[in-house]
Amino acid sequence: MLACQNVHKRFGDLEAVRGVSFEIAEGETYGLLGPNGAGKTTTISIVCGLLEADAGEVVVAGRRMRTRSVGAKAAIGYVPQELAIYPDLSARENLRFFARLYGLSAKQANRRVDEVLAVVGLADRAREQTKNFSGGMQRRLNIGLGLLHRPRLLVLDEPTVGVDPQSRNAILESVEELGREGMAVLYTTHYMEEAERLCDRVGIIDLGVLKAEGTRAELVALVGEHDRVRLDGVGDLEAAAAAASTLPAVCAASVENGGVQLLVEGARNLLPELLQTVARVGVAVDAVEVDEPDLEAVFLHLTGKALRD
Repeated sequence: MLACQNVHKRFGDLEAVRGVSFEIAEGETYGLLGPNGAGKTTTISIVCGLLEADAGEVVVAGRRMRTRSVGAKAAIGYVPQELAIYPDLSARENLRFFARLYGLSAKQANRRVDEVLAVVGLADRAREQTKNFSGGMQRRLNIGLGLLHRPRLLVLDEPTVGVDPQSRNAILESVEELGREGMAVLYTTHYMEEAERLCDRVGIIDLGVLKAEGTRAELVALVGEHDRVRLDGVGDLEAAAAAASTLPAVCAASVENGGVQLLVEGARNLLPELLQTVARVGVAVDAVEVDEPDLEAVFLHLTGKALRD
């Protein structure tokens, strides 16, 4: 659905995007994860044909994207960081206005507006002026504007910035549902937990360079760390540690601070077998803690700084 190949963009002395390449398939949610100023917005502005790349190529739905590429742009629904809604219009009026800009007939617009209001959870507030909406509701309507023409690729530029936790969760649920329905999604964020929750694959970008990309498991493997598991329980903990160490996925096991500490590969998949193993030597486990390397650790490993720096 999207192929971004060796894209460069410079603003004066600042090279904002330096050779960025990635692809997104139909039905895939791809995340660009990086701090503010990493080059995320510049990259997606080029993807959407709002900026011309200095070098490289972007192809959307089989068509090369340029700033004048009407056909390629028609396949995209773009949701910018800035709100694109009119505060004195109701939610329905905003959607109808943009639907007509997209070229939908009056009949098509009415039907599609009702569908989009349901998707973003605003059907019960459809006739209210949007200046009375909370920030989260306005963000959800902003997403709805990008969905009106049934795009094949939805591009979301940090859609949860500045919203309350409840609205943020509603936005994430909407994006998850769109992915399940088969829409390709490009999602930029500097929130690690959003990338981990939503994205099939993640590209880590910093200072205009795509440092690495892959599934969460593939990226975590770059760090070279193992999952840490702690078992608390009653019984012979030394015997439990010895029994656990016989499992192929257990790299190390010891008794520390009144519990069994383990370094393992793939803790979530191993837990059922691990608990059965220690139960066979008479240990009754009453608490389990699992600490897995996350994308924050990957970002630190690749860039030498924390994601929030």
